[in-house]
Amino acid sequence: MSAPMTMSTPARRVAALARAELTLFGRSKGMIMAAVFVPLVLPLTVRAAVEDMDLAEHGLDVGKVLLPGAIGFSLLFAVYSPLIGVFVGRREELVLKRLRTGEPRDHEILTGAALPLLAVGLVQALVLVAGCTALLDVAAPKAPQLAVVGLLFGLVMCAALAAVTAAFTRTVESAQVTSLPLVMVSMVASGIAVPLELLPEPMASVCALLPLSPVVTLVRGGWTGSLSGYETLGALLTALAWTALAVFAVGRWFRWEPRR
Repeated sequence: MSAPMTMSTPARRVAALARAELTLFGRSKGMIMAAVFVPLVLPLTVRAAVEDMDLAEHGLDVGKVLLPGAIGFSLLFAVYSPLIGVFVGRREELVLKRLRTGEPRDHEILTGAALPLLAVGLVQALVLVAGCTALLDVAAPKAPQLAVVGLLFGLVMCAALAAVTAAFTRTVESAQVTSLPLVMVSMVASGIAVPLELLPEPMASVCALLPLSPVVTLVRGGWTGSLSGYETLGALLTALAWTALAVFAVGRWFRWEPRR
């Protein structure tokens, strides 16, 4: 009697691709260091600057600034930046081209490649919450649903933006350069290092429209519980718009074959 055939499903295909990508991730010590440890250490470098900020009048404290900022660091350095290298490396090695000749659909290939680093980003966020709660006396979130939604938006958005950036990146080495614009702008103007509440109103309104700004706003609002309905809706719509735009751009411009 012949063995029963195993039906291929999207979930099985994505899981198989993710397992293969996880194996490759585990073999790269440099990527592990950059994706796992750097985001956990970076927030400590800005703690002294945060302690000097005038936070009390805005209903903030060091913990409520560092925790969302640390999650922002994690999204940038554990998800967005390394994923660019993953997408470019698999493209230049013709892995993506070969996969497209099989059963997996385009979105399954990209999802499978991204899942290990998305998992790293999610676990880091949980570790950061536990660490900040213990070390900085951060209280329980007043609106945890906002923090969860913000984190999920951040994970999906950063994965999609990484795929978009990979489309314009020629080599794995140049990924370190092409990732810099979004990383630098987000660190300076998306509320990661300096809360938008501390900026002048016109500047804060402009910065609130940047890709990671609504993510940080929602996560911080989850802990402070100070977001109004209007502010929450604005952040949700901004995050949704950037995510949808990034997904559209991936479908339109992502390259599956090596750049020449």
